[in-house]
Amino acid sequence: MADETDLDRFKRALTGTARALAREPEVEVAWSADAPSASGRNFRVPLPGRTLPAGQAGEARGFADSFALKLRHHDAALHEAEAPPEPVARACYDAVEQVRYEALGANAFGGIRDNLDAAVELRTASDPIARAQSANDVPLQTALGLLLREKLTGADIPVRAQAGVDMVRTFIEEKTGGDFEALALSLDDQRAFQSLTLDLLRQLELTRPSDETPDADDGGDEEDGPEEQDDEGDEEESGSEEPQATEMAGEMAEGEGDGDADGESEISQDDADGEPGEDGEGSMQPVRPNRPWTDIPGDFEYSFFTDRFDEVIEAPELCDSEELDRLRQYLDSQLTGLQSVVTKLANRLQRRLMAQQNRSWDFDQEEGMLDAARLARVVISPGHSLSYKVERDTEFKDTIVTLLIDNSGSMRGRPISIAAISADILARTLERCGVKTEILGFTTRAWKGGQARESWLADGKPPNPGRLNDLRHIVYKKADEPWRRARRNLGLMMREGLLKENIDGEALLWAHQRLLARPEDRRILMVISDGAPVDDSTLSVNSAGYLEQHLRRVIEWIEKQSPVQLAAIGIGHDVTRYYRRSVTIMDVEQLGGTIIEQLAGLFEVET
Repeated sequence: MADETDLDRFKRALTGTARALAREPEVEVAWSADAPSASGRNFRVPLPGRTLPAGQAGEARGFADSFALKLRHHDAALHEAEAPPEPVARACYDAVEQVRYEALGANAFGGIRDNLDAAVELRTASDPIARAQSANDVPLQTALGLLLREKLTGADIPVRAQAGVDMVRTFIEEKTGGDFEALALSLDDQRAFQSLTLDLLRQLELTRPSDETPDADDGGDEEDGPEEQDDEGDEEESGSEEPQATEMAGEMAEGEGDGDADGESEISQDDADGEPGEDGEGSMQPVRPNRPWTDIPGDFEYSFFTDRFDEVIEAPELCDSEELDRLRQYLDSQLTGLQSVVTKLANRLQRRLMAQQNRSWDFDQEEGMLDAARLARVVISPGHSLSYKVERDTEFKDTIVTLLIDNSGSMRGRPISIAAISADILARTLERCGVKTEILGFTTRAWKGGQARESWLADGKPPNPGRLNDLRHIVYKKADEPWRRARRNLGLMMREGLLKENIDGEALLWAHQRLLARPEDRRILMVISDGAPVDDSTLSVNSAGYLEQHLRRVIEWIEKQSPVQLAAIGIGHDVTRYYRRSVTIMDVEQLGGTIIEQLAGLFEVET
């Protein structure tokens, strides 16, 4: 085409190559300013500059090739069937599988090898391994993947990761022995490769054979074994020097290790969009693990080392007015084209809520409104007195809804945009329905612990300190504040550097206490999140499930004993393993479809 640009031609060629490589004629490739991702046959790859710089073009090709190779060589059902439950083991399991299917392409085609090298360089640049100062700082799954890639394809370790890999190379090679050689011989057989991978993880003491799982004779779930094993390992770590695998497992239990939970490490590694946050830690966002349900021990206790540095702060205090206006304008640009969604959701939700104020009538009254059904009687006998109806008063409970939004690093990019847009739409809709709405957010003030951790270190690292980070709870909109006055505050969620780590259990308790102080008869707490709590500082010195167990206990208490109704919207992750009443949104466009009815259903009176 005459008006086709070089970028258009490059995209067309990239799409054709991806289709051929994946052997899927329906593959579509789109540009993305956010993290590269793949959903089925739809690939989103980094947008190169208009002049197609060689390095940026190679990165786009690399991600497209990786997604295509996964589509062709990866059996997701087979992969999930044997996935280990331990978070660090799962992250390593996913990383090794990605190395397998990428190696199949790299070994067959020199061009694909070069493209994948460019993608690996880009992922590594934002990985914590590039900043590691000691072996404990090295993400084990990243180091393991790079070492295996070196063995299977002969590719060099990226320069940024060399120092980090060298810190743990001897440890990994001594533990795994000849496992890498066996993996190389099973490259084209996923089932055999998977079995060998699990053996390798056992050699690294990250998981154990399924037949060694203890019986659930203590009243726990059958799946309690791996979780309890993690807890015991971490408790021992706090008291003495442990093997390196245990130390890294404590450091990585939830913070940085699970970006590959779906076999796509490229999504998590690049979630920072290549731009560091205001404190230089933009790429350190954690990603949620998908962990099986575990019963909360009856004697579980939760604590914090200190709450002196926690803060509850209103959104305008975190940035100046000019920046807040600019961020709101950016959020408005994301809302373009969604006005029809707002109207449709408002109409349906309003009908659902107002249906609770059903009119009821008393008939055959001496006076009132003329009853149309009695017109024949009036005509025949004009003097008949019982031809009127009177509307009966119906009590309708005043309602308040609190939207509690996860402001953690794993929400960076598209998820936090969806969360902010969802909150904006719901707040406008509920206000239109006469329902008061409060919008809150939760994160931490620092990565990997702040002043609380510093105080703990200064006190000589006492064991079992509990939560070791400074909470930041944000008020975006007060319940009695009109939406038009608070609307620009929601733009703050788009700010670089705001999203850090998250401690969901305490955030739920904070929002719950605010609701209990309200005078409304009916109170609803709706959480918008993408999964489990994550705080590296806390998890490195407590049991691996410390924060998650607390969250489950808080949720159970609210759902079973509190007058507050609890619901959740999962952003990109199924949160039904935590919340009894929940829906999942993969993209904001879903608000315009069946999700409308599901959201409306969350406001029905429980029977």
